[in-house]
Amino acid sequence: MEMKGILGRKVGMTQVFTKEGKLIPVTVVSVPENTVMQVKTVETDGYNAVQLGVIDKKEKNASRASVGHAKKANTTPKRFLKEIRDCEGSYQVGDKISAVVFEVGDIVDVTGTSKGKGFAGSIKRHGQQRGPTTHGSNYHRGPGSLGTMLPKRVLKGKNLPGHMGAETVTVQNLEIVEVNEKEQYILVSGNVPGAKNGMVLIRSAAKNNRKKNPKEIISYVEEPVVDEVEEVTAEAQVEETSETSQAETTETVENETTEEKAE
Repeated sequence: MEMKGILGRKVGMTQVFTKEGKLIPVTVVSVPENTVMQVKTVETDGYNAVQLGVIDKKEKNASRASVGHAKKANTTPKRFLKEIRDCEGSYQVGDKISAVVFEVGDIVDVTGTSKGKGFAGSIKRHGQQRGPTTHGSNYHRGPGSLGTMLPKRVLKGKNLPGHMGAETVTVQNLEIVEVNEKEQYILVSGNVPGAKNGMVLIRSAAKNNRKKNPKEIISYVEEPVVDEVEEVTAEAQVEETSETSQAETTETVENETTEEKAE
């Protein structure tokens, strides 16, 4: 299966409306131009892949290896690098990839680093049930029995307290709602892992069985209200000037008529 993908930053969440009146919660992902840093092939590396880089890094803060790697692509060292295997299309080192690599209606998987929660107990970390709170149980939020009689040790894989979050998480089968190349962002239906400004990888869905069904969303265009007010003001001034000139002409004619009668 051929893949396509792009690196971006999670901006936050909002909502859009379709022309049928349906509300869709979406995640805004900022996608600056990605640079193809390396192209791997079966002949040279044993598999096909494209390495993407995004967000420039100062050369003084980069290692010599990363600087030399970036010079092959005729670009500056990048802060984030990611490989996409079996990437769709024929890319060359140094090519640029923008948001238009995806289309509205495409089904994608989004990978990011989940929010770190620190040290957490087994109830919060694994959703276990707490013990009884009354009748002198004296056991409320503990992890439960730790071992058995026979092995006399804790079995591997037991759900125990520990560090929670800060893991690589992939949310599958999300839909692309809007692609804006000019402002460099993509709207993805639903929520994606990670905190705001966290890096995410958007790529073609690995287990997609849905048909492509693009949705038309309502776009709001701001009208130049100030210009309209100025135009109305200018028209009003012209009308006032014409009315004043007419009044002055009428007054002059009346004065001349009065003088003639007096004579």
